[in-house]
Amino acid sequence: MSFLPKGTKIPESNSNYLKLKEGDNKFRIVSNAVVGYEYWTTEGKPVRLAESPQEKPNDIRMNDDDSYTIKYFWAFSVLDRETGTVKILEITQKTILGAIDHLINDSEWGDPLGYDITINRTGQKLLTEYTVTPSPHKPLTAEEKSIVARTEIDLNALFKGGNPFNKQDEIVNIPF
Repeated sequence: MSFLPKGTKIPESNSNYLKLKEGDNKFRIVSNAVVGYEYWTTEGKPVRLAESPQEKPNDIRMNDDDSYTIKYFWAFSVLDRETGTVKILEITQKTILGAIDHLINDSEWGDPLGYDITINRTGQKLLTEYTVTPSPHKPLTAEEKSIVARTEIDLNALFKGGNPFNKQDEIVNIPF
C-alpha cells in the first residue's frame, strides 16, 4: 500500500486569468479591452487605475533601489484554446501591446475579435521574448459563442479591486 492512491496527479491551476506560459499560448479575444495603469502594493496586491497617478501612491511596493513601477495595461476576455474556457488576459509587455496594436491597425487583420492570436513566450525573467502571430479569420462555432455568452465578466471590476467573475458560479469548458 502506498501513501497516495495509484495514478494520483496534482491538478493544474484552474485560474480565471490566462498566464502566458513557455511556448505557444493560443486564444481568441472575445471582448473589448479596458486600459489602465497597475501597480503592486506592499501587501502584494494589484491596484488598477483608469489614469496614471500624478503622485507616488503611499502603498506602492518599492524596488531595492528606491524606485517603483507603474505599468500600463490592457485587459480583455479571451477564449483560451488550450482549456476551452473564457479567461481574462492582462497584458503589460510593450512588445505584445505593440504587435496587437499593429494587427488592429492593419487593414488585412483589423478587429481581433475575428481571429485567433498565438503569443509564443521564450526565455525567463529579463531574457523573456514574445512573438505574436495571428491565425486566419474564422468565426466562432455555435458552441463557442454559447460558452462566451454564458461567461459573465465585468472587466471594470478590476478598477474597483473587485472580482470580475463575481457572477460566475463555475468555469465552463469546451472539449477540444
